[in-house]
Amino acid sequence: MTAFIVGRMAIHNRDWMEEYFAKVPALIEANGGEFLVKGGEPEVLEGDETPPDAAFVIRFPSRDAALAFWNSDEFAHLVKLRQTGSTLQAHLYAGLEPVL
Repeated sequence: MTAFIVGRMAIHNRDWMEEYFAKVPALIEANGGEFLVKGGEPEVLEGDETPPDAAFVIRFPSRDAALAFWNSDEFAHLVKLRQTGSTLQAHLYAGLEPVL
């Protein structure tokens, strides 16, 4: 069953971004995943939550594949790097059904 990692990121500085984004896509692909969307120019339409600086959705063939990526040793190093300049809220969703 397809799984998705959905994230919202607040960026505090950009020093980490070049190395992180040079390596993360290959790790995602190695686990069968792909970015569906990333980046964005958020605008609050409803509610009082501060919007993130960026958002992303990554699709994986299964929950296990998504977790294999997220919990890999290779990604752990990049997580520490990312955390030097950003705050991330990330969630794993499985069992979503298309409505189109």
